[in-house]
Amino acid sequence: MQKKYVRAMFPGSFDPITNGHLDVIGRGRLLFDELIIAVGKSPIKNALFAPEERVEMIKEILADTPRVQVETFDGLMVDFARRKKADVILRGIRSLTDFQYEFSLAMTNRAVAGIDTVFIMASAEYGFTSSTLIREVASLGGDVSNLIPKIVYHRLMERFAKLKKNS
Repeated sequence: MQKKYVRAMFPGSFDPITNGHLDVIGRGRLLFDELIIAVGKSPIKNALFAPEERVEMIKEILADTPRVQVETFDGLMVDFARRKKADVILRGIRSLTDFQYEFSLAMTNRAVAGIDTVFIMASAEYGFTSSTLIREVASLGGDVSNLIPKIVYHRLMERFAKLKKNS
C-alpha cells in the first residue's frame, strides 16, 4: 500500500510570528509531506505588519526549510485550503480556552468544507505566548526577544520606534 501525499495548511495572522508558531511549524513538518503557512489578511484585525511584511519575515526565517510554502490569503480560509488542495488544517493549541475555540472552528470547517483539523499541543515554554501579547508587551517597552525570532524582534522594535516618533 502506497502512502498518500499529505499537504497541510497552517493558517494564522502571524502578526508577528512567534517561537511558538515556529515550534508548531517544525513539528508539523515531521507529520506532513508539505506545509503551507497561510498568512491571513483580516479586515477586522488591527495589524501591526502588513501581510506582505509578515510573509517576507516568515520566508526569511524559513529560507532553509524544505517542503514549506508561505502565502497570503483573504476571504475564507477553507476556500484557500481548497484552492491549494490542502488535505488538513494544522492548528496549535496552548490552553483549554484555545481548544474550545479551535474545536468549534474545526467542526465548522469539516461541516462546510469537509476538511479535517490536526491539533498540536504547544510546547510548555510557549504555552502562554501569543502575537497579541507580544505586541502589547513590546509596545510598552517590555523585552520579548526570547519569544520571537531575532529578525522579527528587530523589525518589531523598529516599528514601535517609528510609531512612537510619529505620535
